[in-house]
Amino acid sequence: MIELDANVPAELVPLSWLVGLWEGTGVVNYLVGDETRNIEFGQRLSFTHDGLPHLNYTSYTWLLDDELTPHVTETGYWRLSRPAADGDPGPGMLPGIGVQPFTTARAVETLRNADDAFDIEVSLVHPGGVSELYVGQVKGARIDLATDAVLRTATAKEYAAATRIYGLVEGHLLWAWDIAALGQDLRTHASGRLARVE
Repeated sequence: MIELDANVPAELVPLSWLVGLWEGTGVVNYLVGDETRNIEFGQRLSFTHDGLPHLNYTSYTWLLDDELTPHVTETGYWRLSRPAADGDPGPGMLPGIGVQPFTTARAVETLRNADDAFDIEVSLVHPGGVSELYVGQVKGARIDLATDAVLRTATAKEYAAATRIYGLVEGHLLWAWDIAALGQDLRTHASGRLARVE
């Protein structure tokens, strides 16, 4: 059973099943040079909202070794994909002017695409100098994403593209992440299974 936050803005209802704290384990399996790296890790993933029309996202992972060594983190924002309106805040610190759009379920329903899903945008930042912009869709309790853009600093490791899938299966958040990196085409990289933390 999914318990939804009654205070979530109407525009976030299609993503509201993600809201909360999730924890579990996962595995990395990726070719680096001539060696396939197999790594098991723990993960804590959080989706929150602050009343604005986006979800705040953080992921923290650690290796499942004796020291529980910190592994990688990422942070970002998830939102429905739609044209900006005068009532939306920005750019920068500018407040919105006029009525905020999509504040009712009826208005949000007009954003459904031809697949009876909602188009979404996800922006993620990694501390190693990589920023990703994903586009995709949420349909029920499944999300499919693919990078639209990847930005890297001059000091970042080579990373070109990615896809991600998230789904709610028997109360668990399952995810899979494919990447094109280190001179390789898009291929399986990591996956995880997380349970909601009460």
